[in-house]
Amino acid sequence: NMNKFLEKLGPLSGSEASRLPRDPVGMRQQLQEELEEVRARLQPYMAEAHELVGWNLEGLRQQLKPYTMNLMEQVALRMQELQEKLRVVGEDTKAQLLGGVGEARALLQELQSSVVHHTGRFKELFHPYAESLVSGIGHHVQELHRSVAPHAPVSPARLSRCVQVLSRKLTLKAKALHAGIQQNLDQLREELSRAFAGTGVEQGAGPDPEMLSEEVRQRLQAFRQDTYLQIAAFTRAIDQETEEVQQQLAPPPPGHSAFAPEFGQMDSDKALSKLQA
Repeated sequence: NMNKFLEKLGPLSGSEASRLPRDPVGMRQQLQEELEEVRARLQPYMAEAHELVGWNLEGLRQQLKPYTMNLMEQVALRMQELQEKLRVVGEDTKAQLLGGVGEARALLQELQSSVVHHTGRFKELFHPYAESLVSGIGHHVQELHRSVAPHAPVSPARLSRCVQVLSRKLTLKAKALHAGIQQNLDQLREELSRAFAGTGVEQGAGPDPEMLSEEVRQRLQAFRQDTYLQIAAFTRAIDQETEEVQQQLAPPPPGHSAFAPEFGQMDSDKALSKLQA
């Protein structure tokens, strides 16, 4: 059908431009009718391709979701452990903080060491999950490539470029997420270490255990909230990047303006190019 249609456009090309009919209005109307017929014939195929490409990209989003959920679960679990280890207010700890300068100083130094130890352990335990996300992106994007290839109405070279760009972008964002969480942990360690520095003890006045405990709780809560926001931003980035890929790979849905060009006063070469597109 398309070959027959293009045969009718022969007079539009090159040296034959002088053979254009003298009724440009009637010609435009005829071409619009021909294009409408072509669009009607293509509509089922393009709708199917659009749906299949979108379905595969949605599959990629669903495949990556467990990785981000694991990251959030690990943050919650490690924060709970850290909060238990650094719990200041208790009968024993309160007595130590209020009992004397020497006992308070010893307890605060112990808590400082605990902060360094447990934040370091957090980093070690969290690292495999971040690495798993990076490797998972590479694996699932390659799966996407294989599953979309039969349906994407673009050349294999363009499909390969789109997939490579998607993989590179998501990988860089995943590494940036990991680095951001590591930076948050370093900041948390510094803040908690300062909280347990015991300046009040050095000046001869023991710290208020209730205030100290509340400060620890707030620091941990702030870390958890910031980290959750970073993971949520990464999840939104996955949606955004896959949406962009879908626009590049899938044809516009039936009825899109691309299938009903207006020729107006354009010259013959431009008209032919637009009709072929």
